[in-house]
Amino acid sequence: MQAKQEEKKGERLQASPQKKVVAIALLTAAAVLGDAMLFIVLPLYWQEFGLTALWQIGILLSVNRFVRLPISPLVGWFYSKFELRTGVQLALILATATTFSYGFFQSFATLVVARAVWGVAWALLRIGGMLAVVEFSSKDNRGQLMGTYNGLWGIGGLVGMLAGGIFVEQVSVFPVTTAFATIGTIAFVIAPFVIPKRQQPDDNKPLTHVRRAEKTLSPFTMLVFATGLTMGFVVFGLFSVTLSPLVERAMGGQQLEAFGLIIGAASIAGILQALRWAWDPFVAPFYGKMLDRRPLSYLWIYLPILGIGCLFSLFALLDSFWLLLGAVLVFQLLSTFFVTTADTLAARAAAQGNKVKVMTIQAVVVDLGAATGPLVSFFIVDTYELAPLYWLAAAFLSTLSVLWFAYSLNMRRKPT
Repeated sequence: MQAKQEEKKGERLQASPQKKVVAIALLTAAAVLGDAMLFIVLPLYWQEFGLTALWQIGILLSVNRFVRLPISPLVGWFYSKFELRTGVQLALILATATTFSYGFFQSFATLVVARAVWGVAWALLRIGGMLAVVEFSSKDNRGQLMGTYNGLWGIGGLVGMLAGGIFVEQVSVFPVTTAFATIGTIAFVIAPFVIPKRQQPDDNKPLTHVRRAEKTLSPFTMLVFATGLTMGFVVFGLFSVTLSPLVERAMGGQQLEAFGLIIGAASIAGILQALRWAWDPFVAPFYGKMLDRRPLSYLWIYLPILGIGCLFSLFALLDSFWLLLGAVLVFQLLSTFFVTTADTLAARAAAQGNKVKVMTIQAVVVDLGAATGPLVSFFIVDTYELAPLYWLAAAFLSTLSVLWFAYSLNMRRKPT
C-alpha cells in the first residue's frame, strides 16, 4: 500500500512540463497586476500618488529594476538551495503587500520602498519561472514553452493595464489596488496546490566545469545578453512609460467619449498595452515554436529587431491619432516576437552552459535595460520631448541587428 502511495505521489510530481509552466505563469500573472497598472496610471495621475515632480515618476518606475540588479544573483543562489514553491510563495507575499501600498500610501519615500520590495518579488518570480522552463523543456519545445510562460503571465499585465487605465479614471486608485491585492492573496493560498514541491531532475549529463565556462562566455551567449539588454530598454522601459504621453500628444489634449464613459489617454494606452497581453498566450508560443526549428533561422531574430526600430522612427514623426493606433498595434505584435526571441535565445544558451548563471545574468541585463529605460526617457522628454528619444531607440536596435548579422556571417564561414 505504501509503495503504491509513493508511486502515485511520484506521478503527481512528474506532471507534464506544460502544466508546471502554466501553473507558475498564472501565479506570476496575479502578482504583476499592480505593477502593470502603475505603468499606465502613474505618468498621468502622478499627483494622486502624492508625487510633486515628474522626475519622481521615473524613479518609481525604475527603482524596482535597479534593486533587482544586485538581488538577482542572490535569487539565483536561493533557487540553488531552496524549492521553487518556496520562492514563488515568498514572492506572492511581497507582491500583494506592495500592490496594496500603491493605493494606501501617498508619500514618495514610502512608494520608493514599496517599489524596491516589488523588485525582490519580481526577481523571485522571473528567475524561478525561466529556470523552470529551462529545466522542464527540451531542445524541441524550449521556445514554445517559453512563449507559453510569457504569454500566460502576461494575462496579469492585460488585466492590470486595462483595469488600471479604465477604472482609475472612473473611481480612484485605492479600490483598484485593493482588488488586485485580494487576487494576490488568493494566488498565495492556492500556490502550494499547483506547484510541485520538488523540481524535475536534470536528465542531461553535466558538462565539465571548463566546458560550462566556455559555453557561458561564448560569443553567442554574449550576443544573447546584448539582445536582452536592448529588449529590456526599448520594450519594458522606454515604450511602456512613454506610450501614455505619446497617445496624449496625438490626441492633442482631447478626450473621447463612448457609452457614457470618458476615454482619455490613460484608457487608450491601457487598451493598447492590454491587446499585447491578450494575444500573447497564442502568439508567443507560435513564435517560440518557429525559434525551435533546427538549424536556427536568423530571419526570426531580425524581424522584431528591425521592425521595432522602423516603428520607433515612425513614432518620432507621426501626429495622426488613427495612424498612431495602427502603428502601435504592429509594434505590440513585434514586441511579443522580440520578448519571445530574447528569452528563447537565453534558454538555449542556458541549456548549453551553467543554467543558473546564464539565466541570472540574463535577468540582470534585462533589468538593467528596463531600469535605465524610464530614467533615460523622462530625462530626455523633459528637455527634448519624445522624438529624440525614439530616434535613440531606433539607433540601439540598428546596432543590435548589425551585431547579429556579423555573427550569422561568421557562423556561415565556419566549416560544418
